[in-house]
Amino acid sequence: MSEFELSGRRILAMVKRYLYLLRGSLPRIIDLIYWPTVSMLMWGLLTQFLVTKSSFIAQAAGLLISGVLLWDVMFRGNIGIALSFLEEMWSRNLAQLFASPLRAWEWGVALFVVAMIRTLIGMVPAALLAIPLYHFSIFDMGWALVAFFFNLLVFGSAIGIAMSGLVLRWGLGAESLCWAGIFLIAPITGVYYPIAILPDWLQPFAWALPSTHVFEGMRAVLIDHAMRFDLLWNAIGLNVIYLAIAFGLFLLIFRDARFRGTLLQMGE
Repeated sequence: MSEFELSGRRILAMVKRYLYLLRGSLPRIIDLIYWPTVSMLMWGLLTQFLVTKSSFIAQAAGLLISGVLLWDVMFRGNIGIALSFLEEMWSRNLAQLFASPLRAWEWGVALFVVAMIRTLIGMVPAALLAIPLYHFSIFDMGWALVAFFFNLLVFGSAIGIAMSGLVLRWGLGAESLCWAGIFLIAPITGVYYPIAILPDWLQPFAWALPSTHVFEGMRAVLIDHAMRFDLLWNAIGLNVIYLAIAFGLFLLIFRDARFRGTLLQMGE
């Protein structure tokens, strides 16, 4: 059996582990669906109100709903990585995992796959519920939605991997970074408003984020009915950079933790 096949089996084993953990816990499944649905309901009602007050919103009544749903894709990508990682730390299971032939990068790939599955479980019901409630379907974006979804998932996962590495370095005292890290970029990534309204000095920082290009592309599709492929390619290029940095940081910290023997000390 080739090394590639062995890696594939180890990754699949870790994916199954997290899916079995998810399947055996109804509260975890409810939590995945609850927050996207509540966010969609809250912002959808706000959109219904603004439609009667703003001609701009009336041109594209789904702007806020789309922003909420796509932002939650990025958030779920981040938290899907972080929670799976933290559960291993809370249960003091890192030493047992890496007593096996499992490699750190294989674990990282498994975490990404599980994050994608968790995101789909959480987002699809909320998106479907928006259709009868607000007569808006995000699925009308077609292939653009697939591109937006994947880019936001990758960027959210990159943040989750990087924050997990920092928790591995500093211990569970830093676990709040897994939730707080992604919200640091929320005000400047243009989820609900165009980047043009930000101060001039802040806009370059915003454009350095792949999520900014995705949300600007979303507004182009909804308002101008045009797919901005330049924004899409910018998002893909930036995601490659951020994902490489995140994985590199995680693997570097993991190697250091294993060298110093701190993996055995991780836990509550």
